[in-house]
Amino acid sequence: MPPLHGLRVIDLTRVLAGPYCSMLLGDMGAEVLKIEEPVHGDDTRAWAPFHGGVSTFFLGMNRSKKSVALDLKASDGADALRRLIGTADVLIENFRPGSLKKLGFDYDTVRAWNPQLVYCSITGYGQQGPKRDLPGYDAVIQAESGLMHVTGARDGPPTRVGVAITDYLSGLYAMNGILLALRDRDETGLGQHVDIALLDAMTTALALPANVLFATGEELGREGNDHHSLTPYEPVTVRDGLVMVAVGNQRLWHQFCLGIGEPHLEADPRFATNTDRMRHRKELKALLDSRLAGLTRDELLGRLRAHAVPCGQVRTIVEALADPQLAARDMVIELTHPDLGTVRALGNPIKLSRSPAAIHRPPPALGEHTDGVLAELAGLEGGSGDAGRRRDG
Repeated sequence: MPPLHGLRVIDLTRVLAGPYCSMLLGDMGAEVLKIEEPVHGDDTRAWAPFHGGVSTFFLGMNRSKKSVALDLKASDGADALRRLIGTADVLIENFRPGSLKKLGFDYDTVRAWNPQLVYCSITGYGQQGPKRDLPGYDAVIQAESGLMHVTGARDGPPTRVGVAITDYLSGLYAMNGILLALRDRDETGLGQHVDIALLDAMTTALALPANVLFATGEELGREGNDHHSLTPYEPVTVRDGLVMVAVGNQRLWHQFCLGIGEPHLEADPRFATNTDRMRHRKELKALLDSRLAGLTRDELLGRLRAHAVPCGQVRTIVEALADPQLAARDMVIELTHPDLGTVRALGNPIKLSRSPAAIHRPPPALGEHTDGVLAELAGLEGGSGDAGRRRDG
């Protein structure tokens, strides 16, 4: 059995950070009930581009879940959710702070019904502080966190990272927080509130510029593809593209010089140490461009890898996803969708030797599982006499 078999998750999230977290939990065996507004569902169901009428964004974030369509503003929908929460182990939500209190599903209210519940909130700025009521979106958090300040070309404007990095990072922290709270529940018998903020999550990724600022008072700026502290640690230009090299220490500098057939560079006083190389970075770049321009990517990669120098192609998405390494790691998988047939998806990166992820449920149609879940709930309540507390998965 996958490790989270028997765990029931009520998923009140939409868009990315929350759905990513609940998808990972579902991959690992949890029964995830995605509670959706009955008419439109998750916002991303309407996001282009589409594959056979289904949003590709929704497809990528919502496998391993059941869709239960409930109108929480209607008495019967709210009652159904209250009853489901009584059977659940985890609830995840990403409403603005205070929004669920108006509906009667805030943490303080819910824990009175189910003290064992782990309740996870994912918001832009967290449950406290002067910005708690502001909406949180990845692009805004990238700007406010300082990430954009250190991203982009040296002489260009601050640049957003090309994927919603704050959402993915927050989803991972949320999963970690939920698992920690469940571990604590094993000892205490009580759930707790897990409070995840996109701004907090993104701030943790800025350890290098933050620590430089704390230690020196100096603020790092944008370096493009260059590293703030190391060189060569950037793409180099060859005949048919770019190769990323990562010379992270003096031993690798020695091996790099051997790999490119220029051992004399080690003796050049301009490049003797990393400090020297940083001081003369422009000269080193110009020299490498002239010496490597005649090589192909494969030729340079072969030479460097023969000397154990970390390096790789700067790839397109098509090239990256065709890598046999990803196939060997089950990172590009196939799912059978009832309307679309076979669809490809990204795999789960958490590899467990004894109880691996079990990815088999495709992203659900809106409300696909409502009748079945509510019928099961009625059966549990009718036969248990204890509010239907669900233990068997």
